[in-house]
Amino acid sequence: MAKQNNGGSDDSDDEARRKRRQRFKVFGVAIAATLFAGAIYWTVTRNQETTDDAFIEANVVQIAPQVGGIVAAVHFSDNQRVSPGQLLIEIDPRDLEAQRDSGRASVNVALAQEQAAEADLNLIKMTTGAAIDEAHHGVEQARHQVAEALQQTEALSADAVRTAADVKRYEDLFQRADVSKQRLEQAVAEARAANARWRAAQLAATAATANQAQAEARHRDAMAAPQRVAQRQAQLANSHALVEQAKAYLHATELNLSYAHITAPQAGRIGRKAVNAGDVVQKNQALTTLVIDPPWVVANFKETQLTRIRPGQPVLLSVDAFPGHRFQGHVDSVQPGSGARFSLLPPENATGNFVKVVQRFPVKIVFDDPSDPLVRQLSPGLSVIPEINVGATPETPK
Repeated sequence: MAKQNNGGSDDSDDEARRKRRQRFKVFGVAIAATLFAGAIYWTVTRNQETTDDAFIEANVVQIAPQVGGIVAAVHFSDNQRVSPGQLLIEIDPRDLEAQRDSGRASVNVALAQEQAAEADLNLIKMTTGAAIDEAHHGVEQARHQVAEALQQTEALSADAVRTAADVKRYEDLFQRADVSKQRLEQAVAEARAANARWRAAQLAATAATANQAQAEARHRDAMAAPQRVAQRQAQLANSHALVEQAKAYLHATELNLSYAHITAPQAGRIGRKAVNAGDVVQKNQALTTLVIDPPWVVANFKETQLTRIRPGQPVLLSVDAFPGHRFQGHVDSVQPGSGARFSLLPPENATGNFVKVVQRFPVKIVFDDPSDPLVRQLSPGLSVIPEINVGATPETPK
């Protein structure tokens, strides 16, 4: 009986050892499989940096008129894709056309005034030299005439005095009967004639003096011609300035007329329509938004993930809106500052108690093929998961 009990105990010990060895084997295989899977995961992901804090971004442009007026036509609908230069909105141009026509008329009037001022200036320039020479010659001639008239007056005055003396002498001789009455009458007639000639010479001298004064006045007027030329030149310059002002006004009216046709500045999609035909709009009033192509990705990585991220590294992009499709891209740039630093109210760590928080830095990622139809369907705000291959050599994108 004792031997049988010992045999049963040995069998139970062997069974226990065999089960322990099986458990150790299973545990070892599990550990080995875990280590192998971890090694594969580390090998695959050691050169990858990823984050779930990433979104699609794009340039969003406000479409607003440069002039106010009544909307004549709207050539787009909600969420429509438009091409560069495509006509979007037409504003009633009749008021603007009237302003343009007024500007053209102002230019024509200013040009006519400029031509008249230029012709007046040329005429004065051509006649100035001749007028000065003629006025100078007239003054010299008038002076000679005055001198001659004065000499003639003096000569006739002496003749009048002599004839008057002759009359007195003949009267004395006639009283003594030494001369005849006829001779006395002849002397009296000669004295009267000499006196008349003397008075006429005086009048001629007075007229010559007046002519000299007029000639000198004309000479002074002619000598003032340079001042008149300067005045006409100033008038011409003023007319030229008025022409430039009228042309500038015309250019402004033509620009305003061109603003009546609002076109798409770039290719993209209409984001929000806020205008209809017949609306009265004001200058700079937001009428719609345009999401410009192409979009890009802004991924907010932790500062501890930036160690190996470089521009040009390839990126695989998964967009939640297109599950199963992987977009190709590359790192474009890293923002030179954390997102908190560029916020509206950046934190001031020098005040209060400080608690260290891992900061995030926006990384811009662009698509390798912006013409991909799926890329063109991406809208700002879509969630993205980027996987940056930080082990790849950065390449300059084509």
